[in-house]
Amino acid sequence: MPQPGRVAARGIVLPLALSQFIASYAATNMNVAISAIAADIGTTVFGVQTAITLFTLTMAALMVPGSKLTDIWGRKTCLVAGLVVYGAGAVLATFAQGLGLLIAGYSLLQGIGSALLIPPIYILITVAFDDVAARARYFGVVSGAAGLGAAAGPLVGGLVTTQFGWRASFLLQVLVVAWIVVLARRIVDPPRPRPLPRFDVLGAVLAAAGMVLLVGGVLRTAGAGWTGGPLAWMAAGLAVLAGFAVHIRAREKKGEAPLCSPALFRDRTSNLGLVTQHLQWLVLQGSFFVISVFLQQVRGYNAIQTGLVLVPATIGILLSSAAAPRLARRHSQRRLIRAGFSTTTAGLLLLLALARADSGVLSFVPGLFLLGVGIGIMLTASVNLVQSSWPDSAQGEISGVSRSVSNLGSSLGTALAGSILTGAAHPGGHPFAVALVTLGGFALLGVLSALLIPRRDLTREG
Repeated sequence: MPQPGRVAARGIVLPLALSQFIASYAATNMNVAISAIAADIGTTVFGVQTAITLFTLTMAALMVPGSKLTDIWGRKTCLVAGLVVYGAGAVLATFAQGLGLLIAGYSLLQGIGSALLIPPIYILITVAFDDVAARARYFGVVSGAAGLGAAAGPLVGGLVTTQFGWRASFLLQVLVVAWIVVLARRIVDPPRPRPLPRFDVLGAVLAAAGMVLLVGGVLRTAGAGWTGGPLAWMAAGLAVLAGFAVHIRAREKKGEAPLCSPALFRDRTSNLGLVTQHLQWLVLQGSFFVISVFLQQVRGYNAIQTGLVLVPATIGILLSSAAAPRLARRHSQRRLIRAGFSTTTAGLLLLLALARADSGVLSFVPGLFLLGVGIGIMLTASVNLVQSSWPDSAQGEISGVSRSVSNLGSSLGTALAGSILTGAAHPGGHPFAVALVTLGGFALLGVLSALLIPRRDLTREG
């Protein structure tokens, strides 16, 4: 189809970018309100951490099934349905009086809604824009919205929580989602190829169960350590995921449509791009959680104070995300991802060297700024690398896999960091340092993964 004009492009991209923004915002705004929520609904830091982890885990577990449903129900239908479910979850969380209802509304319904609404975002941009440069530009807009949402979450969430209470933050999401639904009426969904695929129910169950067991095992280490039950959970999760791999191969050999094609995992460039996506979200969410808990539990900061301390990271993400299109024209995605992880690692090292329980607020600025710059540099680069590795016919599936891998990283990052902090009576000092060192190790693994990406240049596309 012909490339839409600038006005038409805005009509398509604006609701998609806002949808990605609100989903990313929901993943980070809770961090600054941990203490307020725990005190209000009668739970603990570990309880709120569980809710945050389950939110991103629900997205990770259901993102691939959600992507497959776009081929069956339609992209626009899934987008709007996801927004409605997400909004309903936000309403339920607004009025939650205990951890159970908070998990039901925030972790489950908003997670399910996100899994439905996020895959159509990238698919609709792919099918709406034939020009590779335009497509990459709008991928950059949406990826930038993801980074902006993640960066703005602590500041906006902190401001709203301090002024109006943590429930108002969920109410704000309801209003934004209602606005997006109105804007989404202008989206035109091109016809889907026929015949429509059948949904792989067993594959969806195996994928979801494997991720839940794996992340659930990491969560349980907070109280039980890294042996016994938690280790058994993680081993079971890996076994179930291996069963999922066997299942989709067998289904494809029989001529039946699997939940996702095994061929998606045979391209080295795409696989390493997925690894970098997973690691960057693990480091981002894990770092934000560690720093937020430290500021609230050790320094005694409230939500807005916590959000303000995190502003340098927000500025870093915004500046580097804004520069992403220009950087992509000058450098390969491989180089940008490598530079992003290196900068992020330097930021974590500065936090370890300068930030202390009794140090001034300025001691956090250099490390947080570099952390944000590094994350912002590679957000768009990783998405472009993965999506550009596949033809249009595979964009639906690879979009779901990409988002699932990213959200699994977010979930594991929060669970891993939280298990180190909440497993100690006083989550400062040594546990804080150990958590940041651990996350720094994953950032270095990201550098190594970027170095292994083949040198063929997919990047001048954007």
